[in-house]
Amino acid sequence: MEKLSLKRLENVDLKKVVINDSFWSKRQKLIKETVIPYQWAALNDAIPGAEPSHTIENFRIAAGESNEEYYGMVFQDSDLAKWLETVGHSLAIERDDELERIADKAIDLIGRAQLSDGYLNTYFTVAHPDKKWTNLRDDHELYCAGHLIEAAVAYYEATGKQKIVDIVCKLVDHIDSVLGPETGKKRGYPGHPEIELALMKLYKVTGNKQHLNLCKFFIEERGAQPPHYYDIEAKLREEKHKNKKDLFHSKDYSQAHLPVREQKTAEGHSVRALYLYSGMVDLATELQDESLIEACRQLWKNVTRQRMYITGGIGSSQYRESFTVDYDLPNDRAYTETCASIALVFWADRMLQIEEDSEYADVIERALYNGILSGMSLDGKSYFYVNPLEVWPSTVDHRNDMESVQYKRQSWFGCACCPPNLSRLVASLGRYIYSHHDSNKEIFIHQYIGGNTTVELDGNNVGITQKTEYPWDEKINVQIEIEHEMEFTVALRLPSWCKNPRIKVNDEIIDVSSISKKGYAKITRKWKNDDRIELVLPLPVEMVRANPNVRENIGKVALQRGPIVYCIEEADNGENLKSISLATNSALSVAYEKDLLEGVTVITGEGLRIKEIESDQLYFTGEIEMVRSEVKAIPYFSWSNRKPGEMSVWIREE
Repeated sequence: MEKLSLKRLENVDLKKVVINDSFWSKRQKLIKETVIPYQWAALNDAIPGAEPSHTIENFRIAAGESNEEYYGMVFQDSDLAKWLETVGHSLAIERDDELERIADKAIDLIGRAQLSDGYLNTYFTVAHPDKKWTNLRDDHELYCAGHLIEAAVAYYEATGKQKIVDIVCKLVDHIDSVLGPETGKKRGYPGHPEIELALMKLYKVTGNKQHLNLCKFFIEERGAQPPHYYDIEAKLREEKHKNKKDLFHSKDYSQAHLPVREQKTAEGHSVRALYLYSGMVDLATELQDESLIEACRQLWKNVTRQRMYITGGIGSSQYRESFTVDYDLPNDRAYTETCASIALVFWADRMLQIEEDSEYADVIERALYNGILSGMSLDGKSYFYVNPLEVWPSTVDHRNDMESVQYKRQSWFGCACCPPNLSRLVASLGRYIYSHHDSNKEIFIHQYIGGNTTVELDGNNVGITQKTEYPWDEKINVQIEIEHEMEFTVALRLPSWCKNPRIKVNDEIIDVSSISKKGYAKITRKWKNDDRIELVLPLPVEMVRANPNVRENIGKVALQRGPIVYCIEEADNGENLKSISLATNSALSVAYEKDLLEGVTVITGEGLRIKEIESDQLYFTGEIEMVRSEVKAIPYFSWSNRKPGEMSVWIREE
């Protein structure tokens, strides 16, 4: 009898996935050949005109090899950790001796910066050695440790080199000596969750229950009964500024307002929240804790049904980089930090391995193609931290309440969490495409990305090859490679945006409705070598409307084709995009323009535009005159790669 388990699926190992895809291969190549070297230069302050990072120099200072002063954010160390994790994922795909040599030197430097007791954080080692572990709420010691742990696991899995794992294990030993439920330890937990999911990754590598138990403590202790730990440490610091309106110091900012099982709505800093939820899923699957999973289900519904943008962006408010209330999704002030969409992918992937429900894979796809890719320019050398859905540059330049919004990507940031976060996700893309369920003999295809993998089922190697021009083309061809005839199931995701999917196996038409379960078409048969599946996902242009509770979007539509959300830009449509409207029955056409924005499918159609008035009166009683005007829309992820100008996702509907 199969042992009951919360976790049903396992992702295919990154090393076993080859991406050979017209859309994604060039982006992974960009990460390898351009982004990794560019970000390494940024970490070494070698990008002319870019805001300095000082990250590598901070490690040299901590190692006693430089006399300069610490510079940067309290969490500056995490930029190097995410860069190193990106390198690990890249090396898992393809070995590179020179890149590995650079990474090994960085690891040696990290080791030299570590104190003899295992402590490792350059900000406190250099700038405030007397304040270690005195402000877990604000100071990111555990956050930085978490990212370094993730980097260590990725690098070890790619190269087999133990040194970085030894460094982080020594660091975790130190953390465990300071924090925990035992007498003499502080009952503290991170203000910025992240280490929780990292500890679960480390536990899978080491098998050390200390790593599991420390994660369990951090999650179980969060929001515990009074006296609240953050209040205890604030009192010890003699913190005087206790303003009830200072939401940065409120408990919900760090998801510490309630025990995690009692949290029903996503509150506070959006990245912190979703890193926490990801760690909760990891812990729940290891401990078989259904109550933790049920809490995540409730939070998932709140995030994706009331607090998520059409682009997969989350966290609508600049203040606290946070969630606000249900349906508060402004477009021109949308904060939607790139890191938040990345965290959404992490969480969705973990939920998918438990639920086997295409809803989670759909959200991964939405975030990947829209809210995440928009965070990096097409050349990989400039970035958005914030991803608004509407921009009028003149107001951005002059309104103080829009100071976070940019209409041009930046070469680097003083707070540079997003660029290396984006690169580590794209480098690890292969792990989000396939899963397998061994006991049920099932192989799941979650994302339609050209390439191949090999999955072992019941002692047999099953090869899966995808050939497709998705997301621009509707056809996905899947070929099976297997030595011996074998019965198993291939589960194909049926995206929620697709209303009429079609499937053939070896040219035989399959009744999709008869084999569909939770958004997957499950094809069970005795497979032979070179068996073929043809999946067709029709890609009509659709006008999407928001729930009327989203007040910003009443009377507006967004254009979507397959997984791609579109926007209109001033470069194609002229000024004052707000004056443009589309009729409900507008005839819209699509065309692939290979020379535009490195090759994209665009949408064009006839719309209406408010005719400019001749009077200089600010207000008048005359009628508005409309004129016909061609409208051209481009994929949202590709905006702001030409001349700066206006942009809008939502368009008025006539």
